[in-house]
Amino acid sequence: MKIEILASDSLGVRSMATCVEAGGHKILIDPGAALGPKRYGLPPHRFEFERLRFIRDLIKRRAKESDIIIITHYHHDHYNPEDFEIYEGKIVYLKDPQKNINRNQKRRAELLIKNIKARVKGLEVAEGRSFKFNGLELIFSEACPHGINERLGCVVQVLIKDKNLKFAYTSDIQGAPLKVHLDFLLFHKPDIIFMDGPPLYLGKRVFPEEALKDSIKNIKLLISEINPKYFILDHHITRDLSFNEKVEGLYNNYLITAASFMGKRELLLEAKRKDLWKANEACLQDN
Repeated sequence: MKIEILASDSLGVRSMATCVEAGGHKILIDPGAALGPKRYGLPPHRFEFERLRFIRDLIKRRAKESDIIIITHYHHDHYNPEDFEIYEGKIVYLKDPQKNINRNQKRRAELLIKNIKARVKGLEVAEGRSFKFNGLELIFSEACPHGINERLGCVVQVLIKDKNLKFAYTSDIQGAPLKVHLDFLLFHKPDIIFMDGPPLYLGKRVFPEEALKDSIKNIKLLISEINPKYFILDHHITRDLSFNEKVEGLYNNYLITAASFMGKRELLLEAKRKDLWKANEACLQDN
């Protein structure tokens, strides 16, 4: 099995886009990438726009090579609402567009399906189902809350399994603060976990101290119970420059970012947006 994390917040954009090659198939999970519209009261810097263009081109290239696409939920950093060509001739597994979904995502799902249903080779609702193809198994969780409750809707977790490896992609469970987030992972015991971490940058009013404590406790539980070969924690968490300190230094021994997993340097562009704009102003003053 070959796992390529195409994009993540530690790689410069809001995304968890991942390509997995296994069992003679190429699977693209959540082919979207976006930028935070406002951070520190500032719009994206030009470096962020340049990175987004690069990442979207990379996702399109991998989509052409893939025969399976998975959509875990309908936030725009997980799929591109304007790009329908990438689904041409693919088998698509997606978050149920009718059940366990909020109004906004339901509307987005309906629009996406309307625009791709004539293009795809197959369209399947994923929740709670598994699919086998010559030596490869795709297993999907039931719907899980997007974070501490269902206000932002639900997501579906993914396990890709071949004869050698089990890879879990949790989507936006925001650090697994709830027991329901853990059940799928504890049952399947994946070798590699790619998890969305807690949204520390939003502050305690949105993600309370108690939720962070629960996330840390549950991450430690997963480490002790599963002992994965790699535990990648990224996405929301790496929008905060002090992310390692706030999870008790777990990155020092157990956790890695997506950039680290891919052997690349971290590009925390959104987290450093204020510094990018300051450098911009300094250059203008020097001129």
